[in-house]
Amino acid sequence: MTSRHLPLPAFGQADLSNCEREQIHLAGSIQPHGALLVLREPDIVIVQMSANAGAFLNIEKELLGASIDSLGGNIGQRIRAHLSEPLRTIPIAVRCTAGQPAREFDVLLHRPVDGGLVIELEHAGPPVDLSEPIGRALPTIVNSPSLRALCEETASIFKSLTGYDRVMVYRFDEEGHGEVFSERREPELEPYLGNRYPASDIPQIARKLYERNRVRVLVDVAYKSVPIVPRHCQITGRDLDMSLCWLRSMSPIHIQYLKNMGVGATLVASLVVGGKLWGLVACHHYEPRSLPFEMRAACELLAEAVATRIAALESFAQAQAELSVRRLEQRMIEAISRDGDWRQALFDNSQSLLQPVGASGAALLFEGQVLATGEVPGTYQLREIANWLDEMPRSGVFATASIGIDEPAFSSLTSVATGVLATPVSDTKGEYLIWFRPERIRMITWGGDPLEPVLIGNDPSDLSPRRSFAQWHQLVEGKSEPWTPADLSAARLIGETVADVVLQFRSVRMLIAQDQLAQVTRQVQISEQPVIICDDRGRILLNSEALEKLLPASHKHLEWMSDVAVFFADQAEARRRLRELVQFRRTWRGEAHILSETGERRSVLVRADPVFSSPDRILGFVLLFTDIADRKAAEEAGRRFQEEILDRPRTLGTETGGKPDLEYQRLLSSVIENAQLAALEISDGVDNARMLQMLESVRASVNRASEVLDHLIRHAARSGRKDD
Repeated sequence: MTSRHLPLPAFGQADLSNCEREQIHLAGSIQPHGALLVLREPDIVIVQMSANAGAFLNIEKELLGASIDSLGGNIGQRIRAHLSEPLRTIPIAVRCTAGQPAREFDVLLHRPVDGGLVIELEHAGPPVDLSEPIGRALPTIVNSPSLRALCEETASIFKSLTGYDRVMVYRFDEEGHGEVFSERREPELEPYLGNRYPASDIPQIARKLYERNRVRVLVDVAYKSVPIVPRHCQITGRDLDMSLCWLRSMSPIHIQYLKNMGVGATLVASLVVGGKLWGLVACHHYEPRSLPFEMRAACELLAEAVATRIAALESFAQAQAELSVRRLEQRMIEAISRDGDWRQALFDNSQSLLQPVGASGAALLFEGQVLATGEVPGTYQLREIANWLDEMPRSGVFATASIGIDEPAFSSLTSVATGVLATPVSDTKGEYLIWFRPERIRMITWGGDPLEPVLIGNDPSDLSPRRSFAQWHQLVEGKSEPWTPADLSAARLIGETVADVVLQFRSVRMLIAQDQLAQVTRQVQISEQPVIICDDRGRILLNSEALEKLLPASHKHLEWMSDVAVFFADQAEARRRLRELVQFRRTWRGEAHILSETGERRSVLVRADPVFSSPDRILGFVLLFTDIADRKAAEEAGRRFQEEILDRPRTLGTETGGKPDLEYQRLLSSVIENAQLAALEISDGVDNARMLQMLESVRASVNRASEVLDHLIRHAARSGRKDD
């Protein structure tokens, strides 16, 4: 029986064999330092509540079925003022009065996806003005020059702001394992910096919740949970979806995990980059600790700013690697014009080939020949690796950090080729550009033995995911430094560049060696690159299938190079360029627009070159068209996003004027400045799909940060006002 046929474990009934599927968002209970009510709309009647709601409000009468107005104070009036808002993604905080006698509460409002209105109450404290610490923190985040510096500053900022005993910036790797990347702690505490924790410590369902509910607080690890009554919501007939409830009880497995660590209270803020959970800011305290709404909102605001800066820094690093790739491409093109070959140019400067992916060696296998630089296996082993790659599913890039484990026949190569990164340079088998990394024997420090046996008693509270968190050291052999997404992106770019050059090179040789025409014709025709090959008079000898897909389906047969001009938006310019190519051997390089069947303009990059057999004898011409519509769309998206940020109002609609509003408007300017800088740095990238993803991440972060800041403004403006 597969796992998808197994029943989902109820909250609190899971064990470590099925905790990945535990429905932690259906907790059915809350932490006891607040109270929860579920209201039916539009009559605003209480249909579900935490069992402590009456005592929390000091109201003795039955609350189920009662109107919110029966709670006294101005809570009904304050809540009704927000009923027209969606309340789907970020709860709104309202300062109001309720109870007998009436007391001040901070109330958080949101709507679960299934319907109803959830209100969570906590005792209100004195108003907290966080404009000064936030105002200091935002420029520090924006000006952090590197990922390491940013994470160090983030740990310091959260430690100073929240007062927790330990603050860690926790980063996930590609396999989901976590590493304490930076840390600030009280001097007497054992350091966790550099410790790694297995992916199983945070189940996938919990990671998804971290993406939705960006700040989670556990006030007291020894709390006694308060049940929701009735268990099933009257509105849906099901358990209440508590994904956005800040009072939601935590899994007993997680609670036991924290107890085993000796932790008394926690705050966790999510770092979401590119729509994915990049890491966490994890704050630990060793006795109970609660934070008011303003502090939690400030943590969320700062976490969004940090995530925006991470997106900018990672995109900048990728852009630098992509710049190196473009320089490498230029050298290969120049080598073809100068020497008639491009392969040696690829290896003239070994660092230009190795540095973008952080490799110690590289090899090109092309047309039966092998060129190499740096530390690589012998020629025989290189050919065997290429044969092995031929058996893998075809993809733009292949990567492994442990080829000797993946294929034991290569285990003897660990000193030079434990890590392998490869990209095909043509559609012909055995033709690859391959990078290598040696074995990196290293000691990984885990925060406790991840393989320690699970202990399960007769009660969920006896379930112990890990008894000991003493550092556990693991000697890792047979693996290289893992290839990062940036490495893979750079390899893909280099591979695509070399593949383009290979196509051009082979097209040239077709003109030189007519006896190879059949083989090369097929390779050109099935190429994904639109290409036209002409004789010395401009008569078309061959064009690829990809060109047919680029041009309108109903176009007439192409006989001469000049026939292509009619498909350009600027036909006169295209005719001039093509005429100069044929008559004066003048290369055409630049951006142009092809018209579709419907007249829509499609951006292409044109590369048209004469092919010489000697300085005074021309064989023909090769025209390559690169479809850059996706890149143009990405650039346009970047431009629109930057304009959107620049045009974004710097003021927020608050109910009062004066100093508090001015302070928070200044903070909003810092948030927008951070987003502008990130958008500019991201837009410098070349990887279009990644650019759009990262811009969307920044847009989401700045929107969320602005909304959180707006909540802070409204909360600050209303705090202490009792006259309405």
